[in-house]
Amino acid sequence: MIRLPPLYAIVDPLDTGRDPVELARSLLAGGARLVQLRLKGATSRDTHAAAERIAPLARAAGALFLVNDRPDIARAVGADGVHLGQGDLSIAAARRVLGAAAVGISTHDLDEARAAEDAGADYIGVGPIYATGSKTSALPPRGLELIRAVRAAVRCPIVAIGGITPATAPAVRAAGADAVAMIAALVRAGDPGEAVSRTLTLLS
Repeated sequence: MIRLPPLYAIVDPLDTGRDPVELARSLLAGGARLVQLRLKGATSRDTHAAAERIAPLARAAGALFLVNDRPDIARAVGADGVHLGQGDLSIAAARRVLGAAAVGISTHDLDEARAAEDAGADYIGVGPIYATGSKTSALPPRGLELIRAVRAAVRCPIVAIGGITPATAPAVRAAGADAVAMIAALVRAGDPGEAVSRTLTLLS
């Protein structure tokens, strides 16, 4: 089972135009000890190229490196694991590609969370907790109640996601999340590394 640091930093430039590799470098420099590469809409070649450059940066920082959606790319670059959505490969199929590497999956309600644990997920994403601007078709926010309910129902680590900011992150963790995932609050910050550092201070 994966040991999650308190901040789960997602490398997704969104609308910023930032280079994902430089973004990852900044997040790691700020103290992130887990980064996930999430490049929705990018080609396989571009995603692989970015992952190939980020993997050694994460290793040098002593950080975990996960790839969103793509167990094949995660394996090709020696990443620590993959994060799946409900519409991606099954956990079992991802494990056949990745072997012992970590497999996490997004869940949006109690039934999905229980099913993910039963299927052997190393951790589960839970959300969206608050309204999020990083997905064009985001589900309605679930609130802290879902975190509390999932924490009471499963034993595996929980990553809360969706509209979380440095200011709200401590309450989300207090509700039972092992880690808080952040995208927009980090990548749209003037200095993403400083945003990471500030968040970690608030979570300590």
